[in-house]
Amino acid sequence: MKHSRRALLITVALAALSAPASAQDQSRRPIRLLVPSPPGGPSDFAARLVTPKLSEALGRQMIVDNRQSVNGILASEIAANSPPDGNTLLIGNNGTLVMNPGLYKKLPYDPLRDFVPITQLVSAGTALVATPKLPVQTFKDLVAMARKDPGKLNIGVAGANGAVGTEVLKQAAAIKLNNIPYKGSSPTEQAIIAGEVELALLSIPVVAPQVKSGRMKILGVTTAKRSQMLPDVPTLQEQGLPGYEFGNWHGLLAPRGTPDRIVREVHRAAVQVLRTKEMQDLVLARGNEVIANTPEEFAAKLKHDVPRYKKLIAESGIEIQ
Repeated sequence: MKHSRRALLITVALAALSAPASAQDQSRRPIRLLVPSPPGGPSDFAARLVTPKLSEALGRQMIVDNRQSVNGILASEIAANSPPDGNTLLIGNNGTLVMNPGLYKKLPYDPLRDFVPITQLVSAGTALVATPKLPVQTFKDLVAMARKDPGKLNIGVAGANGAVGTEVLKQAAAIKLNNIPYKGSSPTEQAIIAGEVELALLSIPVVAPQVKSGRMKILGVTTAKRSQMLPDVPTLQEQGLPGYEFGNWHGLLAPRGTPDRIVREVHRAAVQVLRTKEMQDLVLARGNEVIANTPEEFAAKLKHDVPRYKKLIAESGIEIQ
């Protein structure tokens, strides 16, 4: 009798350990945060901004996985095909999620179908910068120079956002520039500094230190209002391009099918982190603004912006790949 009871207890104990152990191992695994840009780029900044505190809030280690590729397609594709178990998250941006659908005939992921939006994290304006050697001081000087020698100047293009912003800029200013594509913001930044290209549209937080050090020249910002980080720099709207406004935002997403319980847990933790004074001050100091919206608000923005930018891209004459 004692032997049977002992055997039964052992069997129950083993069963209790085997099933929950799998779930426990799953929850102890590090969360992979896929980032569609190399280290140093705007999406990488957003990822590394929230990772330490978010990891602490969730009680799980998070590993930033940078997957550099043209227009951030690779990281997004990997995330779209990852198991929806809460162990993989994605940093998406308006380039990878909103503009790529209008730039590619066949995109290996669908922003509206393949992801569960969690929250938009931060947003930042963009600046038009030039290599210091370029003999212009203002945007109007640049327009005059480009019109005098059409096609002489090269502009570095960082991802999908840069591609759309560049084409609309050229169209609005009636100038011809040669597009030189780069795999993200960081290599485009280095190309400007090295003089490989004369111009680029880059995130304000990325270019501000380079402008202040004299390694870049800034010709204007693409925000509706002047940037708090660069208050003396006029907007392009002020310099003759009414209605021209472009910027970057970065958000957190999970693969389609991720349980709502996990999505809500990550959302609560992310908003908690983003709304601390420490984080707000850090974000503002880098020229960004905190968004921290709900999954529903993020999803609604994507549903509104994807068709809008498809139409804008089609009308701008950008070549679809």
